[in-house]
Amino acid sequence: MEQFEFPKRTIHLDFHTGPDVPDVGREFDPKAFAKTFKEARVDSVTVFGMCHHGHLYYETDHPARHPSLPKELDLMGEQIDALHSEGIRAPIYISVQVNEYAANQHPEWMAIDEEGKRVKRGHGKWGFGPFDAAWQILDMSSPYQDYVADIIEEILKKYAPIDGLFLDMCWDQPSCSSYAIERMKKKAHDPESSETRAAYAREVVHEYMMRYRKMLDAYQKGRKPAGIWFNSRPKTNLHTEKKYVRHIEIEALPTGGWGYAYFPYVARFVRPLGLPTLSHTGRFFKSWGDNTSLKPEAALKYECCQILSQNMANGIGDLLHPRGVPAKPVYDLIGTVYKHIEACEPYVEGGTIESQIAMIVDPEIGDKPGPAGLGATRALQQLRQQFDILPPSADLTSYEMVLVPETTRIGEELKRKLTAYLNGGGSMIIFGPAALDAEDRPVMDELGIETFGLSPYSHTFLHAENAVSEGLANYGYVMYERGFRMKPAGSAETLVTVGEPYFERTYDRFSGHDYTAEDSLSEYAAVVKKERVITFSVPLLEAYGKHGAPNYRTLLGNCIDLLVPYPLIRDKGPSKLETTVVDTRRSRVVHLLCFSPERRVDDLDIVEDALPLVNMPIAVRFDKTPSRVFLAPGEVELDFEYKDGYVHTAVTVLGGHALLVVEE
Repeated sequence: MEQFEFPKRTIHLDFHTGPDVPDVGREFDPKAFAKTFKEARVDSVTVFGMCHHGHLYYETDHPARHPSLPKELDLMGEQIDALHSEGIRAPIYISVQVNEYAANQHPEWMAIDEEGKRVKRGHGKWGFGPFDAAWQILDMSSPYQDYVADIIEEILKKYAPIDGLFLDMCWDQPSCSSYAIERMKKKAHDPESSETRAAYAREVVHEYMMRYRKMLDAYQKGRKPAGIWFNSRPKTNLHTEKKYVRHIEIEALPTGGWGYAYFPYVARFVRPLGLPTLSHTGRFFKSWGDNTSLKPEAALKYECCQILSQNMANGIGDLLHPRGVPAKPVYDLIGTVYKHIEACEPYVEGGTIESQIAMIVDPEIGDKPGPAGLGATRALQQLRQQFDILPPSADLTSYEMVLVPETTRIGEELKRKLTAYLNGGGSMIIFGPAALDAEDRPVMDELGIETFGLSPYSHTFLHAENAVSEGLANYGYVMYERGFRMKPAGSAETLVTVGEPYFERTYDRFSGHDYTAEDSLSEYAAVVKKERVITFSVPLLEAYGKHGAPNYRTLLGNCIDLLVPYPLIRDKGPSKLETTVVDTRRSRVVHLLCFSPERRVDDLDIVEDALPLVNMPIAVRFDKTPSRVFLAPGEVELDFEYKDGYVHTAVTVLGGHALLVVEE
């Protein structure tokens, strides 16, 4: 069997087209269609077999074929042939749990909520009424699962071998339909329990994921392997679900509700899994459905360079007009950005991302980072620390430090793993509740702390000692979130002391506008260090995620410096600078990414400008004197000095993204 070929620059070509649109494919020109993507440096386009409306766009006698698609036009088939003629892949899109045609023909197949109502969804919201324009959600316990299987089989019979399947809308969908209840009873599940319904919903998803994967593999047998991806699944479950897929796709339109913190968090969780991965943003100013809008070039470049910096293939979402003609302004924009991506790719091709820090997260939290995950991701990015995000089951041995955020609970298995890791010379920083067991006692002896219950104060004050005071004033910085009381035990030492207020603010006892002023230093510690373990009694990452106070990040950085004294890079850049270190066979490459997202409206970050780096000093850890140091693409030679295991140079980057290449 041929090797699975993975693309570099892709388009996800939406084509959700309602039955009342009268002229589907009327202006489609196969040669012009394919040429558009070729000129825009695109090497893969996901084309539509079945959309959310449930309509089909290929040669078929199925009644769901779009009613206005000309009888002689096999739109999907001709798109595939045209793209293939230009050497462009063409995986096929199929909507799974959203299907208007099937729901209208078979309302009994719809998912039913616990109140007995049919489930509908639109723009990320649930519970729409009968007169709202919203998608109807199907129940995969019903015969609809077979209906989708029949569509997949027909496509495979007609078009195999194919480049891949993109199956969309595959979340866990609890249902109280008669089909779901009957199947739960047969499995001895209690359908009246919401927890059981949720667990059963995941069983159903895993059932059809395996079923559809086997169907694809059967038709591709002896031919080239095809990609398969089930979208809308939580990426934090991929350590258990990767057996169902051949690659990973991260849907992350920053302006479409995901935000600019989502992709950096999820990408670091996904990339250690070792599967080929692409992430798609969108050309839309907002999100899917914002059809005739374009985001600024700087925003699209930022998002695509961020994807490349995570060693992932790029994807951009677009929507094809019903008549079948790609919009020229759209592909002028995409082509401009993809030309830069294409020029950068050779310098990092085949490389591996280097990380010194592992952050352990609970996979059941899901893809949304929450305040603690958001705070950790932003702080570590802004500190230019190189890190991965791992489930508790992952191997930690290659990392110099482990970070355990407030939202991770340490059970017996993880406790044994962390103990072995520390005994092997590793380091750890642990935050707030993660440091406590179910009885609010220290979860591990290695922390070197005594605990004295939850702090009675909602606000306390942090006084950094000399070891972690660099960049911090001799001052009691407020901690906005409640912590617990602790003291160092044995040989452990206090790094940060807790100041406490005169009294807790209540309705009948308060002073001033907000929290009560500091009274005096307490006997308790906010940060304790024992050998190579640092414990925070306060939820610093959560606090940084909620409040963004720079002193929290500075304190975290100082603590990391104690445990990881030789970071992969040191620089004098602004907080907006994002970096990733990639090692290839002959070089160490540092992505320098500096744009300025700005919150101009309530729920949307806008990027219009790159933030220039001018003669910025940077040092890159390297094992020997390099033969050459330059900025790519363009290969601008840089003067450098090698000392103390670092390559020291200075860079000027005006366009928002460049690669600093250090060659052996």
